[in-house]
Amino acid sequence: MSLRSDAHKIINAALQAAMPDAAVKKALKTFEAPMGKLLLIAVGKASWQMAKTASEILGDRINYGIVITKYGHNKGDLCPIEVYEAGHPIPDENSFRATERVIRAVKDLDEKDTVIFLLSGGGSALFEKPLVDGKTLEKITKELLACGADIVEINTVRKRLSAVKGGRFAQICAPAKVFSVVLSDIISDPLDMIASGPAYPDTSTGEQAFAIAHKYHLTLTPEIKTLLASETPKVLDNVETHITGSVRQLCSSAKETCLALGYETIVLTANLCCTARDAGSFLASIAQYHSDTKHSLAFIAGGETVVHLTGKGKGGRNQEIALSAAKGIAGLPATAVFSFGSDGTDGPTDAAGGYCDGQTCALLAQEGIMIDDVLANNDAYPALEKCNGLIVTGPTGTNVNDLTVLLIKR
Repeated sequence: MSLRSDAHKIINAALQAAMPDAAVKKALKTFEAPMGKLLLIAVGKASWQMAKTASEILGDRINYGIVITKYGHNKGDLCPIEVYEAGHPIPDENSFRATERVIRAVKDLDEKDTVIFLLSGGGSALFEKPLVDGKTLEKITKELLACGADIVEINTVRKRLSAVKGGRFAQICAPAKVFSVVLSDIISDPLDMIASGPAYPDTSTGEQAFAIAHKYHLTLTPEIKTLLASETPKVLDNVETHITGSVRQLCSSAKETCLALGYETIVLTANLCCTARDAGSFLASIAQYHSDTKHSLAFIAGGETVVHLTGKGKGGRNQEIALSAAKGIAGLPATAVFSFGSDGTDGPTDAAGGYCDGQTCALLAQEGIMIDDVLANNDAYPALEKCNGLIVTGPTGTNVNDLTVLLIKR
């Protein structure tokens, strides 16, 4: 059996284990139907799948619902739930319109009513009512994405520029109760940072937001400075929160599959948070050290790396991990590194990630493609496409960070 075949088996098993269906079912076991109306609001890249599962359980007890998900992630009608698609990672007019629709649906509820709020990664862009104009929000979001800020830093700033982030959505729902089910896509599962915490008390401060802005030299207008100084809700008494799923599930499932395929397996971390290029180079160094092994080995890492934009090419962090590793594993027998996003999208591309092995570097060189040049231009996608190294899953229905695996087969 080939390395690529093993990689596909590991990917498929990990994604299946990370689907939110079982997690939503578990969370709803403790849910008690309200005396009044029941609304279902689902936001994020996994929102359609989460809403589908909830609607199958709750049936006609749901009076009305709204799903906001990424373009291409709507898998069909969920009557009586309306499904909207919107922009990610940059919020767009459809993000704003769909969010306004949600606000109108919940703002006049009373204490007998309940909102089931299903939240997953990607919600920061998809669920947005900005307190600045759309162009200003787009500009500062692009600055944050380009500078290499991590997701916690990005969301600390974005919360203060929004009418629904940082616990403010829960305030809009009050006095209705909010039963929140959160699928984590951030390392260590900080509830106030996942999708910028629309229904969770915010632990970050305006002082921290200013520090991040200065660290990355963000463009701050007087309006933005005023908003960054404003504080978000620190206490919410109308919310019950259940966190479900995490990158640890991806790592655990990948380990089980690797063991079943005959690999001695080590989970290095579920908190990978360096640059994508450093992650790829590190895994390649591990491969070099173990190149004389007599046993098949697998090394697994989960988390979310960052990319510093130095060019204008097409790619994503997982594609950069794989391509960065390709140089270091060049010529090594039966050795591969692959990395993918559990939501099925890596950067602004249709690929989930990338796969490289000991032959990748030579194959690209034959095409006149130098890996250092590709990485400098953040142009991993066309290079991987040339060597059949793209991992394409389509929208998966889940979103619990990324998984990176080094395989050495003997």
